[in-house]
Amino acid sequence: MHLTLLQYGLGGLSGGLVGFTLGLFGGGGSILAVPLMVYLVGVPNAHLAIGTSALAVAVNAFANLIGHARLGHIRWRCALIYSAGGVTGAFFGSSIGKTLNGDHLLALFAVLMLAVAGMMFLKRGDEGDPAAQCGSGNIVKVLGFGGATGLLSGFFGIGGGFLIVPGLIASTGMPILYAIGSSLVSVAALGATTAANYAFSGYVDWLLAFVFILGGIAGGAVGAVAATRLSAGKGRLNGLFAALIVLVAVYMLYRSLG
Repeated sequence: MHLTLLQYGLGGLSGGLVGFTLGLFGGGGSILAVPLMVYLVGVPNAHLAIGTSALAVAVNAFANLIGHARLGHIRWRCALIYSAGGVTGAFFGSSIGKTLNGDHLLALFAVLMLAVAGMMFLKRGDEGDPAAQCGSGNIVKVLGFGGATGLLSGFFGIGGGFLIVPGLIASTGMPILYAIGSSLVSVAALGATTAANYAFSGYVDWLLAFVFILGGIAGGAVGAVAATRLSAGKGRLNGLFAALIVLVAVYMLYRSLG
């Protein structure tokens, strides 16, 4: 696929926006990756957009992970258990997703986003338990949520990683700030799994992924700091996360079905 210099420039700008939202919302920030690839950069093939964004988001998630780790926002045991379930699910989900019509895939993704946004908005006042951990009492639940999230993330592309934050909250009871930081471990793992599967089929534009990553590293540093400040307001971060999901979902439905 041949893109113009303008499209690669828009790829860098898109990477900056995704990196910022990854730092701010953790896995939730990945919902912007595929829509920006398709509607702003102008990648003509939905599968190519999914594969390329998966690679870029995986690398950007790792970069953001470092910042959140320094701020103490990661529950490592929960993140690793959740990721273990997610990687298996992502492999099967991405294998199924490649066989479906790309436009239908984006429309289904948007409907799922609206459902999750509704649940997040209803629970926006729940601050969670800062002492929440993962052990024998909830390991099956965490693995189950991780596997389901991985399946949907692989099926819909890495944008499905927005499910990781709600999944971590539901399976562990941790506050959203810790779920955001911990989710980046899963985003990096699921993104790498999905990208490898799509790359095997030729669905990755390596140069576009590179400029996307460069923009994402810069935006991520700002997002991590913003997340810390916003988390001080009860329900504010949850509400913003839900609003972002709704806006992107409505636009994707408009473009996919219109």
